[in-house]
Amino acid sequence: MMQYRRGAGSAFCRKHGLDRLILAEPHDSIVEAIAREKALKAWQRAWKIRLIDAANPQWDDLFERIL
Repeated sequence: MMQYRRGAGSAFCRKHGLDRLILAEPHDSIVEAIAREKALKAWQRAWKIRLIDAANPQWDDLFERIL
């Protein structure tokens, strides 16, 4: 997250100005986390927005909360 805030994250995030963490989900293993991330990438945008709205309706930056 610190790389993204410094502008040293992925080219996609730099291009679109993405520097906030608005959704975080706990997983028991890195394998599960990666599988979930890949599944979410295949979702329609509207589904992703509903997921975020349900978990974080104000779209607050969660980075400081998960440290």
